[in-house]
Amino acid sequence: MEAKFADNSFAESAYPGVVRRTINTGTTTCCYYGSLHLGSTKVLADVVHSLGQRAFVGKCNMDRNSPSYYKEESPETSLRDTKSLIAYINTLDAGPAGIPLVRPIITPRFAISCSNPLLAELGKLASSDPSLHIQTHISENKSEVTFTKSLFPECNSYAAVYDSFKLLRRNTILAHAVHLEDGEIDLIKERDAGISHCPTSNFHLNSGVAPVGKYLDKGIKVGLGTDVSGGYSPSMLNAIRNASIASKICVMQADDSKSSGQYKDKQLSVASLLYLATLGGARVCDLEDRVGSFAPGKCFDALIVDVRNVTGNPCLWGVDVGPEMTTSLDTMLERFIFCGDDRNISSVYVQGRRIGGASR
Repeated sequence: MEAKFADNSFAESAYPGVVRRTINTGTTTCCYYGSLHLGSTKVLADVVHSLGQRAFVGKCNMDRNSPSYYKEESPETSLRDTKSLIAYINTLDAGPAGIPLVRPIITPRFAISCSNPLLAELGKLASSDPSLHIQTHISENKSEVTFTKSLFPECNSYAAVYDSFKLLRRNTILAHAVHLEDGEIDLIKERDAGISHCPTSNFHLNSGVAPVGKYLDKGIKVGLGTDVSGGYSPSMLNAIRNASIASKICVMQADDSKSSGQYKDKQLSVASLLYLATLGGARVCDLEDRVGSFAPGKCFDALIVDVRNVTGNPCLWGVDVGPEMTTSLDTMLERFIFCGDDRNISSVYVQGRRIGGASR
């Protein structure tokens, strides 16, 4: 499928639906992994910009261990196209607020698919501009970890690979982090990088369960991701529910005699789940000064949620119920998180502008 994005016309037909769907399921800020193609990733940036979503858009860097029909020619080609995309995105209009909604992001697919020279050049590019964000995968499954270590024997861990190429820093977003070693956890904390917890994908691909509570106790930044199409749903509500299940699995597998801390081996509360989907994600994206909460001075990126039965979602409110159920904010929030869907998201706002939602 990804190889089809070599054709810009295919990208022009595919991406509008992708972005609209992502918006209408309630995602105000998204990190997009484009394909390896410069042209189609420019199309993606244009679509995101035109629809008003806040986003980071990157083209994948991958010059090895990939199919011959879907691999970049050389590190030089990959770097050239990455620089071209960054320059292009930086020309997009920032709008009346003067705050760019669409920003570029360096996107090595993962260490396995990038040669040493390519990672070195991407590290130099990142070092030349500390404001550039970086996104990649780490420790999604055990075989990936083993293969990565075999490719980089000079590094003592998967995280150390990214660190050795200066790709592990405050605005680095690490997807998955299911099988991190203790030393890697300490390194990620030291570099102030963030983790995108993708439980839907991890369950679907049988990758494992990320010990999110352990990371939170360590003070690591954690947010939620969907990893579409490794994950089968673009809905953050779905990610929240699976994050809840993942935390319960950690509880079931825990050795009670060794469980300690505020979050480790404990079920995530509704408040913690909401945090991961909002301010936690903003912190991972290094955007907590702008979005993620309703604190004074932040941008109005928000959802208006309708929990009435008129939305047509019988799972949320099958019938009208008593006022004690419909006036409690905690009750309505919990019902929305675990039973709601896009029918209940009446409006999606980014930077004070309505960009989507079920209301017509």
